[in-house]
Amino acid sequence: MQTRIGILGYGNLGKGTEIAVNAAEDMTLTAIFTRRNPSSVKTLSKNVPVVNIAEIEQWKDKIDVLILCGGSATDLPVQTPEYVKLFNVIDSFDTHARIPEHFANVDTAAKESGKVGVISVGWDPGMFSLNRVYANAILPDGNDYTFWGKGVSQGHSDAIRRIDGVKNAKQYTIPVEEALNAVRNGENPVLTTRQKHQRECFVVLKDGADADKVENEIKSMPNYFTDYDTTVHFISEEELLKNHSGMAHGGFVFRSGKTGINKEHQHIIEYSIKLDSNPEFTTSVLIAYARAVKRMYDEGKSGCFTVFDIPPAYLCAQSGEELRAKFL
Repeated sequence: MQTRIGILGYGNLGKGTEIAVNAAEDMTLTAIFTRRNPSSVKTLSKNVPVVNIAEIEQWKDKIDVLILCGGSATDLPVQTPEYVKLFNVIDSFDTHARIPEHFANVDTAAKESGKVGVISVGWDPGMFSLNRVYANAILPDGNDYTFWGKGVSQGHSDAIRRIDGVKNAKQYTIPVEEALNAVRNGENPVLTTRQKHQRECFVVLKDGADADKVENEIKSMPNYFTDYDTTVHFISEEELLKNHSGMAHGGFVFRSGKTGINKEHQHIIEYSIKLDSNPEFTTSVLIAYARAVKRMYDEGKSGCFTVFDIPPAYLCAQSGEELRAKFL
């Protein structure tokens, strides 16, 4: 039976979700919802309606899972608890410091509506989160390290674009090479946030915008830039499109731990990804978890869940027998 998917928001994540849904044999894209004029939205799919968000409630019985493709800065904190009242939902909320608050808000709304909400799905939070948990369970005596990049952060770029006076922007997260090598060599360094990453921003200003004001607002933004060495470059839109149109990203998760009677044996777990397209990979993860959302709802579950709560088998189209034969 096909899982009927709805997409809310048609930016980079929305387009990536559309591609991922169309590649999944057990899913059907039912509708795309937008705040824009639907006639102005050109989609890849034929015969899939584009609907203004004002009409979304009319679709509550026609969609199994609504995938929310808005930004974490202002969209998802409002949208996820709101739309879980009508649909099973999934989002990629990635403001790590606010995940407990977001979880509580979605959990309350989902339990009231009897729906399933899964939050913070992607590669970090998401796949990296799982690897941190697995590694901590296996090596309880040790240290965790996560490095992101070099790559474009969609959430951070979106946060910059929401600043008054900004026309467009891209933000790169860059690991500090010395810190990365120290971890990989088993030196177990104690690193501050600032010692692990740098942030580099390329910003196109609107006409008449105050560059100094915008730069200060970027560098003082809590949860995004205040704890990092941040460089801001103001460039033309032509240069942004020419040199910064890609969406590559990646990163590393390490757990350095010890075992033995005298802690004489050291082990390093390293998980890494290298992505040509951050949004397309992120949405591929979202689609796998959308499959789990439908299964959980069909089992009678409700409330908010994260990747920690969902069995790996629920992500796969294959049966348990097929998974055991092929992957175990």
